Amino acid sequence: MIKTDIIIIGAGPTGLFAVFEAGLLKLKCHLIDALPQPGGQCSEIYPKKPIYDIPGFPEVLAGDLVKNLMEQIRPFEPGFTLGERAETIDKQSDGSFIVTTNKGTQHQAPVVVIAGGLGSFEPRKPPIANIADYEDNGVAYIIRDPEIYRGKRVVIAGGGDSALDWSIYLADIASEVALVHRRKDFRGALDSVEKVEELSKLGRINLITDAEVVGLQGEDKLDAVVIRHKDTARGEEVKEVDNFIPLFGLSPKLGPIADWGLEIEKNAIKVNNAYDYETSIPGVYAIGDVNTYPGKLKLILCGFHEAAIMCQSAYQKIFPDKKYVMKYTTVSGVSGFDGSKKEAKKEVVKSIN
Repeated sequence: MIKTDIIIIGAGPTGLFAVFEAGLLKLKCHLIDALPQPGGQCSEIYPKKPIYDIPGFPEVLAGDLVKNLMEQIRPFEPGFTLGERAETIDKQSDGSFIVTTNKGTQHQAPVVVIAGGLGSFEPRKPPIANIADYEDNGVAYIIRDPEIYRGKRVVIAGGGDSALDWSIYLADIASEVALVHRRKDFRGALDSVEKVEELSKLGRINLITDAEVVGLQGEDKLDAVVIRHKDTARGEEVKEVDNFIPLFGLSPKLGPIADWGLEIEKNAIKVNNAYDYETSIPGVYAIGDVNTYPGKLKLILCGFHEAAIMCQSAYQKIFPDKKYVMKYTTVSGVSGFDGSKKEAKKEVVKSIN
């Protein structure tokens, strides 16, 4: 049983910033996310996409924003349960909650914060009839451990940042990398497109455009993919492979959270925005894109604001007999849990270095 002050479901930017705000109140957090790394969509879907509406940053790449948030919360030493989906929530006799994941990991805290962005993400699968037969046996929709593909023949399908970035990365690991895209133009970052084209000219990536994977072959495991070209003269070709990785993005869904008894409106969780973003269940909050209220704006900076307000309420719920006097960080510093300005200065120096 993992015990903490606040369980945060969702390790996207809003969930990560909530760790910082909670840390200033000396509250410990543990985050649960179905993705294998922190950052939510910013890490999984568009790490190289520029964001322009983060205060203090005229422009910041999504991946860099996550990196900065991880550095910002480092002094507070949050816990992470990654690659697991929050499945159930059970209220205990003492008022606390136990959140259990799909893999059976249990977490207990007096406060639960749902910061799941647009919800849990499920891969968008290509319409190949027998693709389920090869899942975890040659077919994967998310790359969790690149070393699995060392020395292997890999076909990646897709035209976004994930497909481009992983093709570039695996070019140094796999024995052969082919990138199949149904168009000539890619949707990813220009520098990634240029890098793939450069590696293609060098023979390190087999770039196949105006084509798509339409079939999979193999007895006990995946042995080959069938590629159909738009050019009817080329027709279809069978390419021997060890692994097929379709990277067509992720589809957001509330998932099991929708069955927790919360008040839901249009696939979002209704909250009390007049006070603290608490849901219809006392002690359970929802912040960021996952919530809804009159005038809601689905912006990262709005999620940051909601996280700050929520943490003040969570503190009072956890310590009803204590009165917290807010201090600006310019006065109190950021010192983890010991309140020492000296330690705060050390952390700042370390982060700069």
